Amino acid sequence: MADKKATLHLPGQEPIELPIASGTAGYDVIDISTLGSHGYFTYDPGFMATASCQSNITYIDGDNGILLYRGYPIEQLAKSANYLEVCYLLLYGEAPTAKQFEKFQHNIMRHTMVHEQLSSFFKGYRRDAHPMAIVCGVIAGLSAFYHDPMDITDQSHREIAAHRMIAKLPTIAAMAYKYSIGQPFVYPRNDVSYAGNFLQMMFAVPCEDYKVNPIVERAMDRIFTLHADHEQNASTSTVRLAGSSGANPFACIAAGIASLWGPAHGGANEACLTMLEEIGSVDRIPEFIARAKDKDDPFRLMGFGHRVYKNFDPRATVMRETCHEVLDDLKIEDPLLDVAMELERIALSDPYFVDRQLYPNVDFYSGIVLKAVGIPSSMFTVIFALSRTVGWMSHWNEMMSDSKQKIGRPRQLYTGAPERDFHTQVEK
Repeated sequence: MADKKATLHLPGQEPIELPIASGTAGYDVIDISTLGSHGYFTYDPGFMATASCQSNITYIDGDNGILLYRGYPIEQLAKSANYLEVCYLLLYGEAPTAKQFEKFQHNIMRHTMVHEQLSSFFKGYRRDAHPMAIVCGVIAGLSAFYHDPMDITDQSHREIAAHRMIAKLPTIAAMAYKYSIGQPFVYPRNDVSYAGNFLQMMFAVPCEDYKVNPIVERAMDRIFTLHADHEQNASTSTVRLAGSSGANPFACIAAGIASLWGPAHGGANEACLTMLEEIGSVDRIPEFIARAKDKDDPFRLMGFGHRVYKNFDPRATVMRETCHEVLDDLKIEDPLLDVAMELERIALSDPYFVDRQLYPNVDFYSGIVLKAVGIPSSMFTVIFALSRTVGWMSHWNEMMSDSKQKIGRPRQLYTGAPERDFHTQVEK
């Protein structure tokens, strides 16, 4: 906290001095926590200029295309660390030593099984239910299995909850997929990598051996890493707000999953594939490009540009390389992938897109990769939730460790009717 102060002049009151806090990086923050005592609140729809918490987990500089996990650039982590190393980093604040990682990996991979009774939860859903609906419900259901012995004020209990969540999300996600296609659930294996385990639970069947493609395995691991956290976004803020009441962490994660489901958030790569299906073939691209450039046409290209990153998305740089590695290795002939690659070429060369920074973003490339490896678009947001679980748990734990933590209570600008007397119009 710096000694700098901002002076606020309010009608009919003496000037108010508000402390200005400086973080490690980014904008300074005016502390307005005492403003309510002066009869005023701030109004900030979408919290575009409001810091809801103090955090040391993730930093984003959208203007310069920077994303840091605990100070480490995302590009370095995606290329030099695997997902479980990143999980350890986000949870504990430092990269693990070899011994620490071995213990952590052991703990995670031995929590991958779920209670056998949990499989009956799936039978309550229609076979054509969206996998996000199923995962959201099943994760909330975990609170019934891990509630009584959990003390969320105990750091060791919170650590166990985090391990369980990171370990069980791939299992539950794969179960949701298997249920939707009528195949038997595949049990997790502890002798393969985290990403490899997820792939074998998704695609293996009991009647034959399944071998994980190492190129696909690495691509999936990178997708997990690139989506592991993204600062105070809608779903993370939802987890924090739910957790501020002292709710069970599994219920908090279910709330985050519900928030993530929206097409403006985690559903972006699914929306991107839906767009590619609408375009259908390369020869129709000029028509849709023209529509995208027409300000009076409601159509817009999904997977291009980003609300936060104004010049480029650092995650997309890594994901583009991975995307082309997967396509080159699998040699898939798919008209939608042809459409995607032509759209990429246009977006990177057409002055209209270049001048407006409408570059292909991480959702564009990750959607193509998931499509190429055989994962249906309905599962895209589920995989996002799987990846983001460690970020949610890291923020939840950080909040629960904060001595200044209070239950969230946003204010409002009331625009309804003033106080008035009620006179019934109903005959008695």
